[in-house]
Amino acid sequence: MSRAGLDKDPRDVAEMFDGVARGYDRTNSVMTLGFDRRWRWLTRRVLDASPRERVLDLAAGTAVSTAEYARSGAWCVAADFSLGMLVSGAHRNVPKVAADAFHLPFADDAFDAVTVSFGLRNMSPTVDALREMHRVVRPGGRLVVCEVSQPPWRPIRWLHHNVVLRLLPLITRPFSSNRDAYAYLSESMHDWHDQRTLAQLIAEAGWGDVEWLNLTFGVVALHRAVKPAEAPPATS
Repeated sequence: MSRAGLDKDPRDVAEMFDGVARGYDRTNSVMTLGFDRRWRWLTRRVLDASPRERVLDLAAGTAVSTAEYARSGAWCVAADFSLGMLVSGAHRNVPKVAADAFHLPFADDAFDAVTVSFGLRNMSPTVDALREMHRVVRPGGRLVVCEVSQPPWRPIRWLHHNVVLRLLPLITRPFSSNRDAYAYLSESMHDWHDQRTLAQLIAEAGWGDVEWLNLTFGVVALHRAVKPAEAPPATS
């Protein structure tokens, strides 16, 4: 299986990411023109983890984001269901766990915060994944999602959809270990939710105080939310 489909079958997605693990970080930097570094830095700022906190970095891939968040002094663990990605990040000195986002191997209220960068759109149903993140975060804890989004300004949105995303598989071809996978990634970016819709899904999963910040003209958005201090179980 060289690429996943938009039905986002977990096995297909895991196999696809195993296939792009080699050279994934380099390809991401090329694909984003180096903006990935700034997005990680801004995510760390919004996460605002303190040295005594426990942070779950879900869909962490090669743990490049986990290592960035650990600079705060917090205890950060990288979790991903692609063993290939975790192996590719073995040189990064952070804890790593193979984990299914819908059945996390952690106790209730185990973390002070959970974050996911450019991985939420690969999780379907999205609300179920957000509910599972809600379960493992303590009341009063935080969720930070860094994900592609839909530029609110129409000319930028047209350019992004009709030029950038169509060129993406061609741009990454010389650098990627799995060319077809980037066709899926381009399609998943095009079909992903806008900022307000994602905020509504986050709220539906039981999170409160949902807000977002557009980055790079809204091509990417940071969503932040809090698990209510007296949080009832998220309803299905």
